[in-house]
Amino acid sequence: MFNLQNISISKHLPSTRTTLILTCFVLISSLVFLINYPSTTNTLLSTASTLTSQFFSFSNTNSFVAKVDPPSIKKHTTCDIFDGRWVYDDSYPVYDPWSCPYVEREFSCFNNGRRDLGYLKYRWQPNGCDIPRFDAKKMMEMLRGKRLVFVGDSLNRNMCQSLICHLRMFKGQTYRSGLFYNYYFKDYNCSISLITAPFLVQQHRLPNKKETLRLDTMEATISKYRDADFLIFNTGHWWNHNKSRNGENFFQEGDVVHNKMDVGVAFTKALKTWANWVDTNVNTTKTQVFFRGFAHMHFMGGEWDTDGTCHNETSPVTDESLLKPYPLLMQTLETVLSQMKTPVFYLNITKSTAYRKDAHPSIYRRPGSKLRRGAIQDCSHWCLPGVPDSWNQLLYASLFSSQGYNRTTY
Repeated sequence: MFNLQNISISKHLPSTRTTLILTCFVLISSLVFLINYPSTTNTLLSTASTLTSQFFSFSNTNSFVAKVDPPSIKKHTTCDIFDGRWVYDDSYPVYDPWSCPYVEREFSCFNNGRRDLGYLKYRWQPNGCDIPRFDAKKMMEMLRGKRLVFVGDSLNRNMCQSLICHLRMFKGQTYRSGLFYNYYFKDYNCSISLITAPFLVQQHRLPNKKETLRLDTMEATISKYRDADFLIFNTGHWWNHNKSRNGENFFQEGDVVHNKMDVGVAFTKALKTWANWVDTNVNTTKTQVFFRGFAHMHFMGGEWDTDGTCHNETSPVTDESLLKPYPLLMQTLETVLSQMKTPVFYLNITKSTAYRKDAHPSIYRRPGSKLRRGAIQDCSHWCLPGVPDSWNQLLYASLFSSQGYNRTTY
């Protein structure tokens, strides 16, 4: 094998030798000249000094040690890691589809009978740079003695379970406490928790048993975790007319239940409540705040409750012009984030998920699932292993961004 260091240095030897000979010639000539013309001493000394300086500067510039980075380190000073494409990679998935006991039944597509496994073989590749493969050992060291908390809807549950499966590959013994999603790694004294808060703000039941959404009040449980080391929020999928009763007698501010309010308006109010809570309660010297963007759905021919399907989708979208439009809700989110005083790291996975119409559970929601007329298909959550693994890879790259990987910060 060629020695890269020797090649790099020897390549510059001829030019270095020439410079040395020229410098010696000038110095000797100058000495002779000085004996006969002493008045020119200052000028010639300056010339000799300049040439000598240039020689040593040239030698240092061509030093292999000084100029060549280790091949494993790549600098990405202008790279947007959320703008890219999916590429086929036969080394994927990161963990076997049957191996992780922390994947709940509805996301365990392989165990539920899915056998077209091409969807497992894709990884996210940013345009113009690479991101590191998830290193479970390094991540565990970062989490030592710390607490990471996911807050949001069932898509964050997708991401949480993916992260546990990644970490379990390095440290197999994981404890899950009670009925809640609390995972504890004893050897590292670290925990990962999930708070279910699909709207982030408080769902409320009135005395007449009617349920409302308090747009001005945060979900109560969240306050218990405000001193966590990492907070990863999301919301979006529940902000639709079906989940909000078309905005009729559902959205509440103070004691007022609005007769009618547009869902988009309510979403903005709720996000501002969340932003104010973060700005007021989170200690940024201890806690890093993340917000994961909206993950696209791919119902064909209807929605989840109107016979929408995705079971025939077996490969990603390849033509970017066919991607769904960027969601208005995420434009609202970005506006709110830009107005906050707390730095929030934005995991903008929206575009990456728009390609992956092939990676939803569809009919594979439980063992023995078969295509049945009228049966509800899941085209909003994701199979595990699968797309949420890339979210944790992007989280990993963002956490280690000080080593050369950009992250979008508001």
